[in-house]
Amino acid sequence: MTLADFQVSDRDLSDAALAQYLESEAIAVDTETMGLLPQRDRLCLVQLCNPQGNVTAIRIAQGQTTAPNLKQLLEAANTQKVFHFARFDIATLRHHLGIQVQPLFCTKIASKLARTYTNRHGLKDVVQELEKVELDKSAQSSDWGNADNLSAEQLSYAANDVRYLLSVQQKLTQMLKREARWELAQACFQVLPTIVALDLLQFKDLFEH
Repeated sequence: MTLADFQVSDRDLSDAALAQYLESEAIAVDTETMGLLPQRDRLCLVQLCNPQGNVTAIRIAQGQTTAPNLKQLLEAANTQKVFHFARFDIATLRHHLGIQVQPLFCTKIASKLARTYTNRHGLKDVVQELEKVELDKSAQSSDWGNADNLSAEQLSYAANDVRYLLSVQQKLTQMLKREARWELAQACFQVLPTIVALDLLQFKDLFEH
């Protein structure tokens, strides 16, 4: 895979790309970071994909704290943002760029509510079952901080993390409605920003006895 296969931008979306993505009722979103602790590990890349399959990877500079066009898109009330494990992504977007993502859909939560016949809810497993595509996750644990020199494997991994999400969302939505769990799923998505606020304040086990 080469840079020509999808758009790569620095620091923010272009005005033209923002206008294009705002036309969509839903977009897929993912992030790549230097680790799993937002307070410690910096945000390096944000990937987007619309229903037409247009993928953009936004390279976030070290120390960057704003991305106005990306913020406008991810906070747009008429565009649903679809993540896999939204809890982490919206936390890192809030912590590093001040973005309050809404409305949102988490395919991992949806999978756990709908696919109760399995305990395999990672993106690779969900995509393999629902899309009949086997994702290559070998670049998952790699150095995303060197954003100016990402490898072909890293770029392919980053694109594939959003390329199938909207189709997966549609299939999981059908399953949730079939199993009468659609309203429960929506309630889970709505409470996620509150859970993320608690995560960033490092509250643990708040609901335990």
